[in-house]
Amino acid sequence: MKDVAAHAGVSPMTVSRTLAGGTNVRPDVQERVLRSVEELGYYRNENARSIRPGQTSGLIGVAITNIANPYYGTFALGVEEEVARTGRRIILGNTAEDGAREQQLVHDFLGRRVEGLIVVPTDTDGVHLARSRKEGVPVVLASRRVEGVDADSVVLDDAGGAYAATMALLDAGHRRIAYLGNTRSIYTGRRRYDGFVAAHAERGVEVDSKLALPGQQDVASAQHVAARLLDLDEPPTGIFCANNRNTVGAVTEITRRVRDGRLDAAAAPALVSFDDFELSDVVPTLVGIVEHDPRELGRRAARLLLDRLDGDADQSARDIVLPVHLRPTAV
Repeated sequence: MKDVAAHAGVSPMTVSRTLAGGTNVRPDVQERVLRSVEELGYYRNENARSIRPGQTSGLIGVAITNIANPYYGTFALGVEEEVARTGRRIILGNTAEDGAREQQLVHDFLGRRVEGLIVVPTDTDGVHLARSRKEGVPVVLASRRVEGVDADSVVLDDAGGAYAATMALLDAGHRRIAYLGNTRSIYTGRRRYDGFVAAHAERGVEVDSKLALPGQQDVASAQHVAARLLDLDEPPTGIFCANNRNTVGAVTEITRRVRDGRLDAAAAPALVSFDDFELSDVVPTLVGIVEHDPRELGRRAARLLLDRLDGDADQSARDIVLPVHLRPTAV
């Protein structure tokens, strides 16, 4: 705080009051202090009273993108299981696919002096993650990579899984296949869409741009887009859902229309889902599920981080790709 005070040309008390909410500090002075905080990379040590010199916090910061998705609950469980073996604990935060929230969350984690970070990144530029590494806090990227961030990562075979899923629909005779998934600016969204396109290209089938509609981040938006697809004069006969929230949205809309008589169950589009989802075994139009274990994804991410904390911190960044498997289901 003395360094910040000197940099901003104010007293340490003014710095303290600014960081505590700004009571009795002029707005222009607050702005000057906060600018100095940012430029100096200062983090308030929330655990300073409980950590004696030479001790570590024993905390690992874990940032996920959707805390409402059971997938990430299972992922976090895998992280916690591995971390707990070393006597450490995790702090879990949700970014909601918002880059600004991710940056703030990482900032807060560092302020609590976490020993390391495991991050399912949004589509940000990753400057805050690279900075964390430079400050000696190891970072592991899970599920997605970020260009320009030289960090350990563990991801899935997204393109291969999407290719297999789409090929299952093509092999079943479908030629009008829709795509529901995250925006293509997100790492997984881009790779899964590439797999979708590659399968079409191999079969000599053109992708219909009116059916390829990435950009859904939750169940509600996926259901809305599924309704638009079903309202087309020539609706798709098959749908590839690039994650489980997209699948639940599509299933919800299809079921609603079958129930109220607007859609004949026999004419409902066939589905393939990347990721398992709730009650998948009772969906009659499900052709297959691209399976993998989010718990193992969490475990592997934790092991990479623990290697950095307890082992060789000088080795180059390691990139792990976990396999996926297409499980056919009864149509």
